[in-house]
Amino acid sequence: MKDLRMYIDGQFCQSSNDQWIDVLNPSTEEVISRQPNGTIEDVNRALDAARAAQKGWAKTPAIERAAWLKKLANGIRERREEFIDIIMREQGKTITWATIEVDVTAEYFDYMASFARHIEGEIIPSDRPNETIFLTKKPIGVVAGILPWNFPFFLIARKAGAALIAGCTIVIKPSQLTPENCTVFGEVVDKVGLPKGVINIVTGKGSVIGNEMAGSPKIDIVSVTGSVGAGESIMAAASKNITKVSLELGGKAPAIVCKDADLEKAAQWIVDSRIGNNGQICNNAERVYVDKAIKKEFTDILVKKMEAVKVGDVCKDHTVDMGPLVEARALESVTEKVERAIKQGARLLCGGHRVGDKGYFYAATVLDNCTQDMDIIHEETFGPVIPLVEFDGIDQAIQWANDCEYGLASSVFTKDIDTATRVARELEFGETYINREHFEAMQGFHAGVKKSGIGGADGKHGIEEYLVTHVTYLDTHYE
Repeated sequence: MKDLRMYIDGQFCQSSNDQWIDVLNPSTEEVISRQPNGTIEDVNRALDAARAAQKGWAKTPAIERAAWLKKLANGIRERREEFIDIIMREQGKTITWATIEVDVTAEYFDYMASFARHIEGEIIPSDRPNETIFLTKKPIGVVAGILPWNFPFFLIARKAGAALIAGCTIVIKPSQLTPENCTVFGEVVDKVGLPKGVINIVTGKGSVIGNEMAGSPKIDIVSVTGSVGAGESIMAAASKNITKVSLELGGKAPAIVCKDADLEKAAQWIVDSRIGNNGQICNNAERVYVDKAIKKEFTDILVKKMEAVKVGDVCKDHTVDMGPLVEARALESVTEKVERAIKQGARLLCGGHRVGDKGYFYAATVLDNCTQDMDIIHEETFGPVIPLVEFDGIDQAIQWANDCEYGLASSVFTKDIDTATRVARELEFGETYINREHFEAMQGFHAGVKKSGIGGADGKHGIEEYLVTHVTYLDTHYE
């Protein structure tokens, strides 16, 4: 068992209370490491370090900050296999998904570095003679980056990459379920020699660490990826100081399959979008609306593909399609939601059960005969479960898709460009995928509406989260 360390002000350390929290392998339920149970004192040391480093970091030319990001990217690549192994053990990703996460994390730091020369302002003519108005962008300051467990490594880059290139410093709080990858990233930060205090890492319970950071006057923005409940708690804490929040809080993504869709491809894209990361992605396809004209044919294809999904220990068998859910509570939640759907009238076509008696594995599941009023259509499942709803006409499909408190991702499958563009225009979601799987690109803008969050990430708009606009009025007094 490995003892993990926090990283504060350029130094590795344990918590001030010398207490620990165990980390489990969700495939085996065995303890694989333990993390320092961080305290409010630890949080404030990290915030003070970030605050002390921020002005100097902001004065560092952006192109020099970019060079540091590239060093971090290369440092990740040097330990690529180690990070892949860690993510498989502590989060349960398949080797394919773990490899993608590590590689994209390194690429993301490089990508954010490319914006060094593109943080731009404006010059605006004034209504007054001899006056010019300048709009410039400045770093917002110190960032609290609160990470989820489902993409624990990539979210380091998504938050820190944008923050650092903007001139901000950051305190990162990894999920207590998946802290090892982040603490090892601290070793990369230390090795490349990043100025102390620019990146700090504090482990522990979200109810202590996350809430203390969000409520601190030493923070200028809180960036959180997590549940709606976590977002509500963070917003309440941040409101004391009117601190800016950037929240990505989950979703209930609809997938609409039209009667002219390529059914074979649509079924595969939806399966890929449901079992990815073991069904634990905020923009996974969570509910599928199928035109009644092709419902039976499509369902037969879909069930065959879901029945073929191979589940198992990702560390022992690299050929599996899915690993475990992240913890016992996740397994219990998915099991309860499927059982409740069946009681409400859904028909189980495949899956619907735990796999094995060790580890948090759940079979790929399809539920038929679902109706719009069922809980399974409205509550985020976060597991490999596809509920099917039959629709009669695209108007009905759009109406039902929008009948949801979430608004992150959505998709439509059709060969008709008019239908595709209409659906994308009328769906009330931040993202719409047309004839492809649900998975965003770093060049886009990953953001939701409704209870899916506030703000967003990726691309040039993601950097804007960490910048503030400053206005200068210059009167030159020529006369």
